[in-house]
Amino acid sequence: MISDKDIEKAKLRTDYNLESPHHEHNDCIRIAYEWLDAQKKTKTIPQCGHASKSLIERWAGRYVSQSDVSVAAELHPEIHGKFPRFNISARLTEPSLSRLNNIGEAFKHENYREFHKSKDYSVHE
Repeated sequence: MISDKDIEKAKLRTDYNLESPHHEHNDCIRIAYEWLDAQKKTKTIPQCGHASKSLIERWAGRYVSQSDVSVAAELHPEIHGKFPRFNISARLTEPSLSRLNNIGEAFKHENYREFHKSKDYSVHE
């Protein structure tokens, strides 16, 4: 699991698309990291982005901020680009829920989980 210290360092390095970044909880960054980690990486950054923030929220049953996703991407050694355009395949992978087992903030907002649809994904872990 990514340490709070590593997350705090990454927050300082992250190039945000916002004037003032907003972070919910370090676990939200861990949630976003796990979702990004499950995706197939591509060699190039696409012209248009994915609705990754919404997909992450619905998968994990927890609100995550755009800033949280940006920091997760900064932390991931294989992710390149800037929110919402990352080098991930358009054929999205639905991450296994077991990725959330040790993340305390997962499923804190169950109403988000109600809108999760496996059909939004081409591949399933």
